[in-house]
Amino acid sequence: MSLSARRLLASLLSFGICLLLLAPASLAIAPAALGGSLPETLVIDEADVLSRASRGELEAKLRSFDDQRVDARLITLRRLDYGISLNNFGEELLESWSSPTGNPLLLMLIETQNKKSAVVADQELEAQLPASLLSSTARTTMTVPLREGDRYRQASVDGLTRLSTVLSGGEDPGPPQQIERVTLPTNIPTKAETEESDATKWVIILLVLGTIIPMATWWVFSR
Repeated sequence: MSLSARRLLASLLSFGICLLLLAPASLAIAPAALGGSLPETLVIDEADVLSRASRGELEAKLRSFDDQRVDARLITLRRLDYGISLNNFGEELLESWSSPTGNPLLLMLIETQNKKSAVVADQELEAQLPASLLSSTARTTMTVPLREGDRYRQASVDGLTRLSTVLSGGEDPGPPQQIERVTLPTNIPTKAETEESDATKWVIILLVLGTIIPMATWWVFSR
């Protein structure tokens, strides 16, 4: 191989390695990438994980928050820039965005890489939606569907339903109930039961031997 060909091959390899190293970073997103003003769309599906039907359903639910004078938005992201948490991402958006209607903002965020969610809201909503409720909604109500099969639509619907119920004056339904996995009864003994049964057998055998041997010895020597 000629010197020029070797140099060309080395350059191509270096370029390929650079692309591989830069590809993950290119998928990361910072708050500034979503713009300095509030987008018109209610569902910002940057991760592209929602179907057209799901987006339509979620937009209707988000639009219903207008009845409580709240501007609600849903945002999905693939991954975040290094060092930025999902909550911090949402807080930065609250600082740069403002609703054209003047209503306080409520942002629901989902990061698909780590299956995490966050809910942030303007300070005006703190009395109706305290930080503990927002945190619980993200950590439990939304996270359970995400962890159990990437159900992004279900996570969003459940979270919005819970917050809408509270904003409407209803009682907080709380986090989803944990399903207890009940073990069906079986006739197959467990390892502990088997070991206990074996130990009992040995005790009985030793007791029998301890009784028979002295009696047999006495009978032999007494003759």
